[in-house]
Amino acid sequence: MEILAQIWSFLGLLTVLQNVLPSQILTLILSWYESLQDLISPYSYFEIPEFNGYCSVEPNELYRQIQLYLQSLGTCLNSRRVTATRAKNSRQISFMVAPNQSFDDTWNGRKFLWTHHVETVQESLEERRSFGLKISKRDREFGLNRYFERIAKIAEEFENSSRDRRLFTNNGHGGFESGWASVPFRHPATFETLAFDPKLKAEITSDLTAFSKARDFYSRVGRSWKRGYLLYGPPGTGKSSLIAAMANFLHYDVYDLELTKVSDNSELRALLIQTTNKSIIVIEDIDCSLDFSDRNLNFRRRKLPENRKHCQNGPENPGQVTLSGLLNFTDGLWSCCGEERIIVFTTNYKDAIDVALIRSGRMDMHIRLGPAGFDAFKTLACNYLGLRDHRLFEIIEREISEGGRLTPAEISEIMVRFKGDVDNALREVVTALKESVMEFVDEKTDSFQGVVGSPLKGFGMAGKGKKGGLTWQEKVRCLVRVKSLMRSSSSSSSKRGI
Repeated sequence: MEILAQIWSFLGLLTVLQNVLPSQILTLILSWYESLQDLISPYSYFEIPEFNGYCSVEPNELYRQIQLYLQSLGTCLNSRRVTATRAKNSRQISFMVAPNQSFDDTWNGRKFLWTHHVETVQESLEERRSFGLKISKRDREFGLNRYFERIAKIAEEFENSSRDRRLFTNNGHGGFESGWASVPFRHPATFETLAFDPKLKAEITSDLTAFSKARDFYSRVGRSWKRGYLLYGPPGTGKSSLIAAMANFLHYDVYDLELTKVSDNSELRALLIQTTNKSIIVIEDIDCSLDFSDRNLNFRRRKLPENRKHCQNGPENPGQVTLSGLLNFTDGLWSCCGEERIIVFTTNYKDAIDVALIRSGRMDMHIRLGPAGFDAFKTLACNYLGLRDHRLFEIIEREISEGGRLTPAEISEIMVRFKGDVDNALREVVTALKESVMEFVDEKTDSFQGVVGSPLKGFGMAGKGKKGGLTWQEKVRCLVRVKSLMRSSSSSSSKRGI
C-alpha cells in the first residue's frame, strides 16, 4: 500500500508541475528522465517505421524484411494474437502479429522482443505502423548486425518461395509502358516428375543451384549475372516441361518471348528492360521464329538479278528483328540491365541455328533431349500408372536396349489411353517399341543399300519377292549383317592405309 501511495503522490506532483512550470522546462526534465532511464536500464530499444521519415512516402526496406521474416515463421509465432490472411486466388495463408502485440524471438541464445505498433493518425483514416525491438545492451554489441543479416536472408528466401509466379508473353506493344501480359504460372512439372536420365537431372539441378547462389562470383569476375541454356531434340522429348521444372525449382517468373510479334531491335530491347530479376526468358523453336538473314544477306543478294534485289529485305530495313539485335539481346550491353536471369532457347534442329547464337557465353549449357530410356520409362510408369515394378519391365528394358525409340510424349499418351488397365498399357508400349525398331531398321537398310549392295544376299533372301515383306526378326538380322559388313569394310580400309 505504501508503494501505491508513493506512486499516486508522484503522479500528483507531476500534475502540479505540469500546470505551474513552463513547457520548455518540462521538456528538459523529461529528456533528463529518459536519459537517466536509458543509463540505468539494461535494454536498448529500436523503432523500425514503415516509411523512411515521418513525412516520407519512401518504403523502409528493413520494415518489409521484418514483416516477411515474421510471416515466414507462420504458426510458430510466439504471440498471444496472430492475424491470418489469404489473398484472392492464392493458396498461401499469411500469419502476422496482430496490431500492438508482442512476441519473443530467440537466436544463438540471445532473446529479441518484438512489438508491432499500429497507431491511428488523428483526424485521418491513415495508420502509422512500425516495429519495436527490445534487446539487451550486451547482445546489441555482439549479435545485432548478424541478426538483421539473418532476417534479410530469410525474408528473401520466403518471398521468393511464397510469391505467386507469373507467366508473361509479349503483346506486340513493347515500346509502351508495358509490353508484357501475364497470367498466374501454375505448371505442375518438377524434376521429380520429368522423364529423362537421372544423371542429367542431377547435373541440371546442380548447375541451377550454383547459379542462384553466384551473385558474388559474377560480380567478382565482372560478368552479368545470367546464364543461357539451349534445349534441343525431337518434338515430344520434354523441352517445355523442363523449362517449367526449372522455373518451379528456382521459383522464377517465365517470360515467353514471341519474336514474330516484335517489330524491330528497339522493341526487343524495350521488352528486355521490362523483365524482372529472378526470371527465365524463353524463345521456343528459335530456328522457326524468324529468318535471321542479315549475316548471309550480301551473299544471297549477289545471287539475285539486279531487277529483283529490291525484293530482298536487308539490315537497312529497320522494321525487323535482326540477328545482331538478338545477339545484343542475349549478350550485349543491354543484357546487363538486370540480374539473376536465365535465357533459354529451344529447337528441334540444333544445326539450323547460327553458331554465334549458341556459343559459350550466350548458351552456356547445351542439353540434348532424346527418346525415353528405361529410367525415363520407369518415371512415367510411376507417374501415370503408379507402378514401380512389373513383369513386363524386363521386356521393355530389352526392347529399349535393342533400339526401341519412343519419346516421353508418345509413352505418356499410351499410358493415358490405358490408365485404367496396367497390363494393356505396358503391352501397348512393348508393341510400339517393336514397331519403332522395325522403322529404324527400314531406315538403316535403305541408307546402306547403295553402299554395300543388297544386305539380304548373305541370308539367301535376295530376290525372293515376299509379298508381306520381312518380319521384324529378319530385319534385325539384316541390320546386324549390315553393321558387320560396315565394320569389315572399315577395317580393310584401315589396313590399306585409306
